Amino acid sequence: MQSVILLPGLACDAGLWHAQLPVLATRHRVHVSDVQQRCDSLPAMAAQLLRELPVGRHVLVGASMGGMVAMHAALQGPERVAALALLGTSARADTPELLRLRSDACELFAQGRMDEVLRANVLFAFHPAHATDAALVGGYLELVRRGGAGALIRQNRAVMSRPDLRAGLHRICCPTLVAVGDADQLTTPEHAREIADAISGARLEPVAGAGHMLTLEQPDRINDLLLGWLATL
Repeated sequence: MQSVILLPGLACDAGLWHAQLPVLATRHRVHVSDVQQRCDSLPAMAAQLLRELPVGRHVLVGASMGGMVAMHAALQGPERVAALALLGTSARADTPELLRLRSDACELFAQGRMDEVLRANVLFAFHPAHATDAALVGGYLELVRRGGAGALIRQNRAVMSRPDLRAGLHRICCPTLVAVGDADQLTTPEHAREIADAISGARLEPVAGAGHMLTLEQPDRINDLLLGWLATL
C-alpha cells in the first residue's frame, strides 16, 4: 500500500478531506498533516513535513495552501517525494492587490469579524451553483471556524510572504497531477496550467462544476481522479 500524505488548505484541517479519507484508505496508507498549524511560513511547513515523514518516499496531495507546501517539499527534498497531486493551487506569489486584501482581512479577523469575511469569501471560493447551498457552505464555515481567527491570521501571513516558485518548477521531476475547478476564481485555471506546463510530464485535470473548494464541491470526481491517478504510479 502506498503512503499518501494529505495537506489541507488555509485554516482547514482533516475535515477538508472527509469525503476522501475513507475512500483512499481502502487502498493506501493515508495521513493528514497538520504542519500548517505549527509553522509560520510555507518553506518552514515543508521542512517540518519532510522531517516528520517516515523513511521512504511518499505521495503528497495538497489543496490550495497545502499544494503550495507540497511544491516547496518537492523542491526541498525531492528524494522524499514520490509524486504530487496539486488541487486548486498556485505557484505565484501574491499580487499587491491580494496582499492588500489579505492584510485587510487579517485586521477584521483580529477585530472578531471572522464570519463577516468568510461569508463574503464564499462567492469567490465556490462555484456559483454551490455558493447558495446552505449545507455545503455551512460545513465549510464550520471547518474554518474550528481553526479560529488566530490560524486565519497566521496562515494568511504565511501565504502573503511566500516566494514565487514558477522559475523553479522545472526541477520537480516526480509524477504530478494538477487539478483545478473550472470556475476557480482564487487559483484560476491559468495558474494550474502554468504549473502543469512547467513540470515535465504533469497531467492537468479541469474539474467541471467546481470553484476553489474541490474536495467539498466535487468529492466523487476528486475521489475517482485521485484513485485512478494513484493506480498509475
